[in-house]
Amino acid sequence: MAAQKIRLGVIGANPNVGWAPRAHLPALMASPDVELTAVCTSRPESAAASASKYGAKMAFHDYHEMLACPDIDAVAVVLRVPSHYEPTRAAIEAGKHVFTEWPLGKTTAEAEELTALARQKGVQACVGLQARSAPAVLYMQELVANGYVGEVLACHMSLMRDGVLQRTSDRTWQRDVTLGATTLTIASGHSIDAMRFILGDVRDVASVVSTQVPQWLESDTQRMVDVTAPDNILVSGRLANGAVASIHVASLPWATSGYRMEIYGREGTLVASGEDSPQLGAIQVQGTRAGGRLEPLEIPAHHRFVPASMPQGAPYNVGQLYALFAKAIRTGDVSPSFATFDTAVSLHRLVDAINASSAHGQRVSVPAS
Repeated sequence: MAAQKIRLGVIGANPNVGWAPRAHLPALMASPDVELTAVCTSRPESAAASASKYGAKMAFHDYHEMLACPDIDAVAVVLRVPSHYEPTRAAIEAGKHVFTEWPLGKTTAEAEELTALARQKGVQACVGLQARSAPAVLYMQELVANGYVGEVLACHMSLMRDGVLQRTSDRTWQRDVTLGATTLTIASGHSIDAMRFILGDVRDVASVVSTQVPQWLESDTQRMVDVTAPDNILVSGRLANGAVASIHVASLPWATSGYRMEIYGREGTLVASGEDSPQLGAIQVQGTRAGGRLEPLEIPAHHRFVPASMPQGAPYNVGQLYALFAKAIRTGDVSPSFATFDTAVSLHRLVDAINASSAHGQRVSVPAS
């Protein structure tokens, strides 16, 4: 007999705009493990529309009312970063298991507080670092752990993704570095987390964090707005295993080259590549051993946790992470590929170290996980 589905409520379930309809809601519709039981938006009309579109049984426009519902086992917080803290804290205090998008908080202090509270309340707490649930990333981690490249000597990772010179006014809020949703925290955070999942923790960093485009045009208001959020991040460092690493993540206007991670060892080489951030889409894996040429590697089926009906693209890896979330709730089994709030805190601290290195112009040690 199949296990009963985890009954989930989504806070921030806009039916048409944002990350929820792009990834979470399609993933939940195809999930064999999690049921979309309730949706919550800021207005009754949009909540009702979301429930109708995605098949949720209940619709709310006040998340406190949703959290009081006994028919909900877990909650997903899929809001803008500045709004993560309050509903996440309320969900934990209500005794609900919680899946909060990355970044967990605007600051490391918020993330640490939420992590401590989740541990105190004994709930499963998942953060949306789904790149480590991507089948290709799981396969590369397995290959490295099994000695495919031998001793890891060096890693180079780059992500050159489409940036902006202009945005509509409802999206220019991300220009403010204090709101926590930047190229450093999001694009760099996801891609660096995939790297450290495969290769282990980062020990120290020397970095440049730069805002190369200091103004955006608001296309609907035709005014220029100042930008403090960084758009180029360069990091050199050393991993805990002794390997050296170089990273360049950037948002740039035209014809960007996408994602690439190269891992070089004494006995072989692995390369991952894709059109966008590793959490968002398909990744191709190539490898070679002992001097051969790079050849495509087929990802084994055991790294796929979701059915063939799971939509490709952004929903796929979110669906993978929901499968791990449901398993953790049912069994308490938490694997390294399951991104917990502790995972989030360690990544927040790494981002802080990258910022501090750039600000002070010196190499900075990263606190151990």
